[in-house]
Amino acid sequence: MAIGAQGVHHIAVSVPDIAKARTFYIELLGAVEEVPPLRWRDNPFIDALVGLPGSVAEQFICRLGNTHIEVFEYHAPRSDAQDPNRGVNQFGYTHFALQVEDIAAACARLKAAGIRLHAEPDLGTITHHADGSKTGFCAVYARDFFGNAFELIEIHPNPGIKPI
Repeated sequence: MAIGAQGVHHIAVSVPDIAKARTFYIELLGAVEEVPPLRWRDNPFIDALVGLPGSVAEQFICRLGNTHIEVFEYHAPRSDAQDPNRGVNQFGYTHFALQVEDIAAACARLKAAGIRLHAEPDLGTITHHADGSKTGFCAVYARDFFGNAFELIEIHPNPGIKPI
């Protein structure tokens, strides 16, 4: 029997610099912070919840389209340095994907802000028809300021992937 999940509420990411993460998620991606940020120290309830005794952290949650992203910076215990080139083939969460209207424009904006793309988008995978409609899809992987992988995807009617 299924657990009765209604959908994905949020994705969480731990970062070494919450101010820089705020720039990425809110200023670059356009997420909206809807609730006050949270800071904690000496909070047994949260320590038990996250499984980290003695944790000290700050966090914000922002809405991005149809879901939320929760961003943490743990000051204690502090994480080891992150490999900015961690392969998406490694076990664990590998990336999140953002559906965009114009992948070329989105990539240009991100690159101008210093975001690294794995490769340029192959715009030839989207067909432009005489009536102005489009079919197909185009996707590209990129890395945020800390090396976390994310995907941009532009989706038009096609049999391979459905839009949100």
